[in-house]
Amino acid sequence: QVQLVESGGGLVQPGQSLRLSCAASRSISNIYVMGWYRQAPGKERELVAEIRHGIRTHYADSVKGRFTISRDYGKDTDTLYLQMNSLKPEDTAVYYCNAVETGFLPWGQGTQVTVSS
Repeated sequence: QVQLVESGGGLVQPGQSLRLSCAASRSISNIYVMGWYRQAPGKERELVAEIRHGIRTHYADSVKGRFTISRDYGKDTDTLYLQMNSLKPEDTAVYYCNAVETGFLPWGQGTQVTVSS
């Protein structure tokens, strides 16, 4: 079973930036669409960014223009990134990476992002 490990979260002030990473324990190049999800307290998990074939990207309106998703294909592993700029308090959530459109991989532990002054 592939494992997804998210990292890079933290506590930042509004307007600051963070870069999240998601490392897969093995190559998942056969999964053509990957995405970043987030779940805020008391809310459902939502998809905020996706990348298709490592090139085409799509963003939720709430993060468009502020977040950038990218993907590195390695020989034995894959890494997904989420560059988050101009962070807002409403971006506070646990962030996860996972497949989009196909069945989910086992969920990782996520990485906590807290935006607060």
